[in-house]
Amino acid sequence: MYVEQRELGDTELDALLGAAFAELVTRYGAEGRSQVQPGATYLVAVVEGQAVGCGALQAATEDSGEVKRMYVSPAYRGRGLARALLKALEQTGRDRGYRSIRLTTGNRQPEAIALYESSGYAETPRYGKYVDQLWTHCYSKTLT
Repeated sequence: MYVEQRELGDTELDALLGAAFAELVTRYGAEGRSQVQPGATYLVAVVEGQAVGCGALQAATEDSGEVKRMYVSPAYRGRGLARALLKALEQTGRDRGYRSIRLTTGNRQPEAIALYESSGYAETPRYGKYVDQLWTHCYSKTLT
């Protein structure tokens, strides 16, 4: 397994993003697609030449980033791919000079909550469009 950067328009990345959105609709209903800012960096986990997971990092403030679009294909879950993607996104943030990273997930994604908490993310008050979404959990982590 390795992680590499890909651009929107890449067939495999676009398929992963579509699958991620479909899974969110299944878990939460049609809540609307959260926008990823132009200039976000997309990373893809590749196993045996096939893209099987993705994540994005976008600017949140001048010195912090926000993780978006974390997803691993169901057949590849439980192999540490999400953790590897998260670490690669954190390194991307360090390379950009970010001091911290934030992210959101929902209460119907206990596996994501477990990943973030075991990776050193602390729950924070909901922010931005998530303030009134009671099912949303917001997290942040200081990068060292």
